Amino acid sequence: MNVAEKIALLKSKREQVLELGGETRVEKQHKKGKLTARERVNLLFDEGTFREIDAFVKHRSTNFGMEKVAIESDGVIVGYGNINGRPVFAYSQDFTSRGGSLGEKHAEKICKIMDLAVKAGAPVVGLNDSGGARVEEGVDALKGYGDIFFRNSRASGVIPQISAIMGPCAGGAVYSPAMTDFIFMVKKTSHMFITSPYVIKTVTGEETTFEELGGAMAHNSKSGNAQFACENDEDTIEQIRELLEFLPNNNMEGVPAVEMDDTPDRLCEKLDTIIPDDAKKPYDMKEIIEEVLDEGEFFEIHRYFAENCIIGYGRLNNQTVGIIANQPMFSAGCLDIDASDKISRFIRTCDAFNIPLVTFVDVPGYLPGVDQELGGIIRHGAKLLWSYAEATVPKLTVVVRKNYGGAYIAMSSKHVGADMVFAWPTAEIAVMGAKGAVEVISNYRKEISEADDKLAKIQEKIDEYETAFSVPYLAAERGYVDEVILPSETRERLISALTILSTKTEILPAKKHGNIPL
Repeated sequence: MNVAEKIALLKSKREQVLELGGETRVEKQHKKGKLTARERVNLLFDEGTFREIDAFVKHRSTNFGMEKVAIESDGVIVGYGNINGRPVFAYSQDFTSRGGSLGEKHAEKICKIMDLAVKAGAPVVGLNDSGGARVEEGVDALKGYGDIFFRNSRASGVIPQISAIMGPCAGGAVYSPAMTDFIFMVKKTSHMFITSPYVIKTVTGEETTFEELGGAMAHNSKSGNAQFACENDEDTIEQIRELLEFLPNNNMEGVPAVEMDDTPDRLCEKLDTIIPDDAKKPYDMKEIIEEVLDEGEFFEIHRYFAENCIIGYGRLNNQTVGIIANQPMFSAGCLDIDASDKISRFIRTCDAFNIPLVTFVDVPGYLPGVDQELGGIIRHGAKLLWSYAEATVPKLTVVVRKNYGGAYIAMSSKHVGADMVFAWPTAEIAVMGAKGAVEVISNYRKEISEADDKLAKIQEKIDEYETAFSVPYLAAERGYVDEVILPSETRERLISALTILSTKTEILPAKKHGNIPL
């Protein structure tokens, strides 16, 4: 074979790889409203930057006649390129090639790209679309999953790991996405579960559908396993690209800067009138967040889960910040099991990647109820305390209204390590609300029992307690609040604090790791 023939052979092999599972299977993929694995990576990366590796890898199984079965690229595309001009590694499972099933070599390709990502200090994105383990390869396929899980754990907190579920993801396959930092799902076309509806019906008799059990909204709103529910493949990939803009390449880098068209000293005059006079009346905390952030841009995470709290990314003076807030529009902003988990996970993600935390507080306490207590609110609530106390990034807190009891401590108070705490004049920092306090304080109870008009006396004592204790000034007198500020000054004060804390260093005691109450 001469040189020309060798070059022609290479070109022929390249063309064969590009065909994926063949025209018929590609057409079937498109009819489901799904892009192919190669279309997805080309859309994910900046145009012309993706470089594939291991394109010619083939399986070596001879079980059940597999030696006669050709699977192009062994069902997964791996490589690297640029996203928004920055380096990223990725793998994309090809459902048109043997259902994207994971075998020995398929897994080795994924492991190789994860290892390269860690060495290079760059994020890794996994686009999952697989029928699961390749049964014909037996324990070699199971080994492959284990090798991937091991790398997910080792890479955690070192580089950002992002998973997108863009088709089926079942059985052992679900655990790799679950070990990554963020999970995206596509509405209607992606499903994730340990056991399928068919198996559940056979074993337990319960009837359910793929969508009810493992669809995008099921995992976004109920289980909390996924953080994003996207409209289609294109929307998913666009949101992944947007998320990466807020994250550093690795844990040794500072937060990325993006030039925004906003000024650090802009006053937020709208905020001076946003809190209702009636303390029982809700308002939308997102309006406060968007008013404070650069250009009002807020990238919310976990939008449909634990809606009584809000988490997400934005920028202050061009720098990424992690936003945490209570949401009075849902359950009065109370903390509960799901909210504790949601916030705790986000705190630890931000801390791992050097992203400062800004917390907006309006919390009347922990949600009461037998279900909450028996569901483990003590343990879950402890995660929140733990995470704030453990985090060493700059931590800023703004108390906008209610801040009562144990929830006062948990929501980034001075006592769990907040660097600076600001309070608005509308802040109510106390052990409990006025009505509850009046019912508990013995002196008040005695005066009420002796009064002729008990209802009038109760209201008098509520007003008295609110005036004396439901204010920010007692906490400010003790240094638990650094300053009471005008709401309109919030943006400027946060930016000033972040600037002075940009060189913050904090060294924790030497230990292997803490024992978080999981």
